[in-house]
Amino acid sequence: MSRVGRLPIVLPSGVAITIDGSRVVVKGPKGESERTFDERMTIKLDGNVLTIERPSDEKVVRALHGLTRSLLNNMVVGVSEGFSKELEIRGVGYKAEAGPKGVKLFVGYSHSIDYTAPEGIEISVDGGTRVRVAGTDKERVGQVAAELRKMRPPEPYKGKGIRYVGEHVRSKVGKTGAK
Repeated sequence: MSRVGRLPIVLPSGVAITIDGSRVVVKGPKGESERTFDERMTIKLDGNVLTIERPSDEKVVRALHGLTRSLLNNMVVGVSEGFSKELEIRGVGYKAEAGPKGVKLFVGYSHSIDYTAPEGIEISVDGGTRVRVAGTDKERVGQVAAELRKMRPPEPYKGKGIRYVGEHVRSKVGKTGAK
C-alpha cells in the first residue's frame, strides 16, 4: 500500500466535511474548499477520521491514492489553519506597496508593476521589503508567490530581486579587470 495514502486524516474541531461521491466539500473557520477527485478512490468518514481506499494495486491507482490523500489533507489544513508564503525584496530602491486588491512592486523597471491577487488570496506588505501571500488553497498560494517572484527573480551577481524568505541564491564572481 501507499505509505502516504494509507495515513488517516484527523479532522480538527470546527471543520465539517461533505462527501458526495467523488466530490468533497470541506468547511472550516478560514473558509470553504471544494474539489472533485478520481472516481476510483473511495473516501470514507468515520467520526472525525477520514480514510482513502483504493480498488487495486495498479501503478496509476497507487499514485492516485497518495495524491488524493495529500490533496484532502491540504484542504483540511487550509480551511483550519491556512497557508502562507513570504517573499523578500532586495535591491536599492526596490520596494512593494500594498494596494486595495493586490500589491504594487517597484523593482528596478521604469514603471511600477501592479499585481492583482486572485480571489481567496490575501497579499500584505511589511516594511516595504517583505511580502506575505496567504490563503486557504496551498496550490494557489504557491502559484501567486511564484508569479510575484517571477517579476524580478534574484540575480546571481549582486543578489537583487525578489526571493522567498530563507532562499539561498548562489553568488557568482563578477568580471576581473584586464591585466
